[in-house]
Amino acid sequence: MKPVYIVAGVSGSGKTTIGKLLAKKIDIPFFDGDDFHPQANIDKMAHGHPLNDEDRKGWLKALSKLVDEQADKKGCVIACSALKEKYRKMLNHGNVEWIFLDGSYETIFNRLSSRKGHYFKADMLKSQFADLEEATYGIHLDIRQTPGEMVDKALNIIKGS
Repeated sequence: MKPVYIVAGVSGSGKTTIGKLLAKKIDIPFFDGDDFHPQANIDKMAHGHPLNDEDRKGWLKALSKLVDEQADKKGCVIACSALKEKYRKMLNHGNVEWIFLDGSYETIFNRLSSRKGHYFKADMLKSQFADLEEATYGIHLDIRQTPGEMVDKALNIIKGS
């Protein structure tokens, strides 16, 4: 069973950027969890409404299936908010390794405010911070570092250096 790395954090923390860089360095596939949302979830967020636990059920089931499929292949990196511990438990089977992107509300709000063309708007960030249950396990990366520094730190920890 190959490792599946889940890069987790609130919207705007840099999950996709870090996930893509990490996957490229390890030479495994990258999957953006946002691509697995049903259209109803995307529409809801695009209209400024945060998702609830019920909205996320099907999305988490799809990601859970992806974890199993990829662990049986080459492994992968998945960018996924995984805000609550119960969500992480749904995904935490096989050989999952967690990478959490930590940053302040202000830093991430400023990033989201300048992001163009994404359905998740900055004014919904409060709902993500309200839902966020910080994990005491896994690799924690400070988003004030550059993406390169963050990926290098994660790789050093993964490789045990």
